[in-house]
Amino acid sequence: MYNGESNRGIPMLKNILHRYADVMEFDHFDVRGKCEVPDLSYDIYIFSGGPGDPLESGGKWQEPFFGLIGKLWQWNLRNEQKKHVLFICHSFQMACHHFGIGEVTQRYKMSFGTYPVHKTHWGKEEPLFDQLPDPFYIADFRRYQVVNPNHDRLNAMGAHILCLEKLRPHMHYERAIMAIRFSPEIVGTQFHPEADPEGLLSYFMEEERRDAIVEEHGSSRYDRMIRDLANPMKIRRTFDSVIPGFLENAIEQLSMELV
Repeated sequence: MYNGESNRGIPMLKNILHRYADVMEFDHFDVRGKCEVPDLSYDIYIFSGGPGDPLESGGKWQEPFFGLIGKLWQWNLRNEQKKHVLFICHSFQMACHHFGIGEVTQRYKMSFGTYPVHKTHWGKEEPLFDQLPDPFYIADFRRYQVVNPNHDRLNAMGAHILCLEKLRPHMHYERAIMAIRFSPEIVGTQFHPEADPEGLLSYFMEEERRDAIVEEHGSSRYDRMIRDLANPMKIRRTFDSVIPGFLENAIEQLSMELV
């Protein structure tokens, strides 16, 4: 979903997936850049983050992508062997729009760095978050957000909001939705669970990149992000928990279905 732009997300996702090379193979699709949309022959789907407006018009990839989300949902309703899906950031926003369970809006200011997020009641029961404290720390880079949840639609789907943006009592902005369990097999996060703290630490400490971040976001935010990336009790715990937990659960469920 990165539309051909250089990024850290895809390499970090591939590094995680390579850990499971003994039990699965994976393919990489350039959905936005080349209109490569996978078919229904896969068991597990991870849709990445990416830059720009998630509701931009005119892209010939959008209709096939939204069509795939709908097909995956219908497949799981009709078949015993399920498809497992993880949406991240940009694709999470698109999924929320597709399902009609939240409003996608532009943030008053870009979120860039590391932040705490707070579990909801459902988030405290979410297996992917079992090993994480409340609040837990996430890597968050976005200009857009999902707010104003449609609770009637959530209830009709059996979907649950898992966590919300950090508390900001001094500001009068609605807290964005940071993760949703759409169904037993489909989950999405607004944040980046693929954010490898060591890789990002090295990446953001490069002089040119550091100077650009400080100029746009300020030295205090940059310094906090570097501290959080270096702290093994913060981003490292999220990185170690969410995507590995998603993959291991999917692999286990698929193995049981094939018996």
